[in-house]
This record gives sequence, C-alpha cells and structure tokens, in this order.
Amino acid sequence: MNCWPVVSPWPRHRGRGYLGINPPGFAAEVVALAFGLAASSIFPALMMGIFDKRANSTGAILGMLLGLIFTLVYIFWFKGWFFIKGTEMMANTPDNWFMGSLRRPSAPSAHWSTSSSPTWSHAPPRPAGAHQHLVEDIRVPKGAGMATGH
Repeated sequence: MNCWPVVSPWPRHRGRGYLGINPPGFAAEVVALAFGLAASSIFPALMMGIFDKRANSTGAILGMLLGLIFTLVYIFWFKGWFFIKGTEMMANTPDNWFMGSLRRPSAPSAHWSTSSSPTWSHAPPRPAGAHQHLVEDIRVPKGAGMATGH
C-alpha cells in the first residue's frame, strides 16, 4: 500500500508555514502590496468607468499604469527591489516616507491615477452615445423613481 499521497504534503506545508512567518512581516507586506496595487490601479479605473461619461480605455489604461508604477516604485524604493535586502534606494525610516507612512502607498498612487485618467480620457473625442447611455443606466437603474419619504 502506497502511503506517500498522505504523507507527502506535510513537508510542503511545514515549509510554507516556515516561509509564512520567516522573515517576520513578509506575508503582511505582500498582502499590503496586493491591496495597494488594487487600490491604486483597478479601483480608480472602475470608479471612473462608472461615474464619468467620458472615461475611455486610453484614460483607464494610462491611469492604471501610472498607479501601478508609482506603487511598485514607492514600496520597492524603501523595502528593496522585490523585497531583496541590500537593494533599498533610501533608508526605511519614517522621516523619508512620503505622507509619513510606507503602509499606505495607495493613497498618493490612487490620487495620481484618478487625476490622470480624466486628462487622457477627455483628450480624444467623446465616447459613442451608446456608451454614455450605458453609464447613465448604471447610475440610475430602470424603474427607479424619485426619492420619497424623507
């Protein structure tokens, strides 16, 4: 009887558990990076697509790239490129951090992404009327009347 399918996952799980806690904070840093990337690239493009009738793919893509690049460079500048020790560009101290925190790079990144998207979206001609009508339908669902009972 072959017992390796049952026994073999244990060394892998122990190794993953070790890497999850050593070095301390690494898992939290990776999760913070993932949420920072989402907040600085995907969320501004999503909000612009819903609430701006003139938003288009050019503005969304350029805004996403700007937010993505700013977030990655900001974190890797202080933590080291791809979290490799010794590749830091500046000391990882609070007096060097932009806006006083390394833990929230998505705030300035989302600002740059959200402020650049309209610039690039409004430069080319307006989107087709069908696209603008679709955005308006998302904002005000069919059958929704005036607000009452205030």
